[in-house]
Amino acid sequence: MPRPIVRVALALAALCLPIESVAARAAEPTLPPFAGAYQPRTAAERGLWMQADEDERQLRDSHLLIDDVALNAYVRHVLCRTVGDERCHAARLYLLRIPAMNATTHPNGAISVWSGLLLRVRDEAELGAVLGHEFAHFEQRHLLALQHRQLGASDLAAWTALFAGGAAPLVGLLTTASTYSFSRAQESEADSLGLRFVAAAGYDPRRVAEVWGRQMDEADARATGRKQRSRRYDGVHLLDTHPTDLQRMTALRAAAASLPAGGVTEAAAYAAALRPWRAAFLADQIKLNDFGGTDYLLGQLAQDGWSEDLLFARAELYRQRGNPRDLVAAADFYRQALALDQRHAESHRGLGMALLRGGEAEAGRAELRRYLELAPAAGDAAMVRALVS
Repeated sequence: MPRPIVRVALALAALCLPIESVAARAAEPTLPPFAGAYQPRTAAERGLWMQADEDERQLRDSHLLIDDVALNAYVRHVLCRTVGDERCHAARLYLLRIPAMNATTHPNGAISVWSGLLLRVRDEAELGAVLGHEFAHFEQRHLLALQHRQLGASDLAAWTALFAGGAAPLVGLLTTASTYSFSRAQESEADSLGLRFVAAAGYDPRRVAEVWGRQMDEADARATGRKQRSRRYDGVHLLDTHPTDLQRMTALRAAAASLPAGGVTEAAAYAAALRPWRAAFLADQIKLNDFGGTDYLLGQLAQDGWSEDLLFARAELYRQRGNPRDLVAAADFYRQALALDQRHAESHRGLGMALLRGGEAEAGRAELRRYLELAPAAGDAAMVRALVS
């Protein structure tokens, strides 16, 4: 077989390799030694680092950056507890106010954490799992391998055009699919090392799999709310580069079962650290126009009971959708929120607006007057005064 065709065949085979066992790797008793932050050696690597440094400057100067000292210190504390102080010194954290569940890593050690992730995880163990996963990508130099794969893909595409004949379009498609995101093996490696970080830090490793379970359920709820076909992310396709969420949850659950029982979650500490920001993060979520996913998320956050801020957020969600029955439900949620805090001005405002839209004009105006009493300098005070005059 000509050598270029061998390379094509090997590339196709690599795409179809099964994911390595997360459980087997997670069961290793000790963490690997940390070799330190990698320094670029070739011109291509130095170019990648220059781009990463520029990306980090943009993160640092972004208007989305959350510069709250206490929250930043707390998230860094969780990272350092998870991966250990030696590793932690190699990373820099940036908290971004973006209402989506995500965190990203850069080859130079910059890690960004999005506010949607902070809203969704329930405790330090779950946050540590995500941070440990991202640090594992950095430590195992997956982004560097990704760059090398992209460069190799360019060579492979050139050889394919010459030697693959009628199979060239298919091989080109498969090559593209395999080079522009982490591979299944890399994601599984990061899951495994991340789980080991969590267990070594004394956190409960069983919490890790729950993140993926809730993510699947939220995706289903989002699809239902948008009248779209629900996906459970349980089908593996040839072009998939990531393990499915179901695969990850199953593998992580099995891996956690192989580790010693016990561990803490630090749920109370996490709730206290997030409390000053939760209302703002909830407001950002409401603006996404994702009724199904948001209603599911609020229900999950209320597992230990409906607090005033969660009731208010749910009322806002229903009022903004605005169907007649939604307005009735919203009014009820506002009243429940006010039963917990009669001086919450925004709940009076929302209740007034819901009642006005529902045809209860006098009751609605009364609530808006109460809103103005509690917040006379509100930004919309002039508009609200016009409504009640």
